[in-house]
Amino acid sequence: MAEAERLAVLKTWKLFVKGAYPRSESGRTLPLHDAKDELVAHISHASRKDLRDAVEAARGAFHGWSGATAYLRSQIVYRLAEMLEGRRADLAEAIRTTTGVSGKKADAEVSASIDRTVSWAGWCDKYPMVMGSRNPVAGPYHNFSMPEPSGVCVCVHGVAERHPLLGFLSLVLPPLCAGNAVVAVANTKHPLGALLVAETAPTADVPSGALNVITGEGAELAGWIASHRDVDSIHAIADDAVAATLRAGAAENLKRVHTLPADEDFTDEDRWTSPRRLAPFVELKTIWHPSGA
Repeated sequence: MAEAERLAVLKTWKLFVKGAYPRSESGRTLPLHDAKDELVAHISHASRKDLRDAVEAARGAFHGWSGATAYLRSQIVYRLAEMLEGRRADLAEAIRTTTGVSGKKADAEVSASIDRTVSWAGWCDKYPMVMGSRNPVAGPYHNFSMPEPSGVCVCVHGVAERHPLLGFLSLVLPPLCAGNAVVAVANTKHPLGALLVAETAPTADVPSGALNVITGEGAELAGWIASHRDVDSIHAIADDAVAATLRAGAAENLKRVHTLPADEDFTDEDRWTSPRRLAPFVELKTIWHPSGA
């Protein structure tokens, strides 16, 4: 008797919330296809409740993450780069599978992504000196302006077809390194790089809830992200319709919204390793202190 053809057991990728890997409370999943349109996995289809849970986890982690020393945050982000280096093969295969690029190009993106992580690790304890200032005042006072993280940032990796891993990290790392807690919505077509980062985060000592990754339809989640009153900022690459939804909802509750076009070039080192990328995710606090006679 001919042996029956074996059916592969496909992985269902979970969400990453508060250091754990829950399934979507909705029970929904989305099919994930490779570049040849063959089914390779399933991903959890996050709901409004999943988004709320992720934001709640981020808010709970914000005090500890923002209150940690800048040196410690730097070491943790550098540790994340070390862990990504150890998973080079998995990351390159994930990029190659869903985008169809050559192995050489996939490996080059992994290298650029790890280098980008190292670069932002270096900025954790340096950006306050670059963005802060001692201000001249008329009187016997010292006047200082210092940047502080704004709170919970939601990063939406919406429509980027190029550089799925590099784009994801470029969106997430600036607010994270500034001391914000992050909820990241992975790209629907190319989520594997983001999900592998989520698998790596606990072993990199990223505190529970400081980084959360959910998967689903960005357009479906956009309205809830924009209207959520415990979200302080949004960093998104999105099409015009989603970007308009994010901006319109945020106008009602005054969160900061920083959107990027679909053709954003994440390979631009000058632009994407500059401390100017941190400006949308910090607030400047000014302190007056009396000086001696």
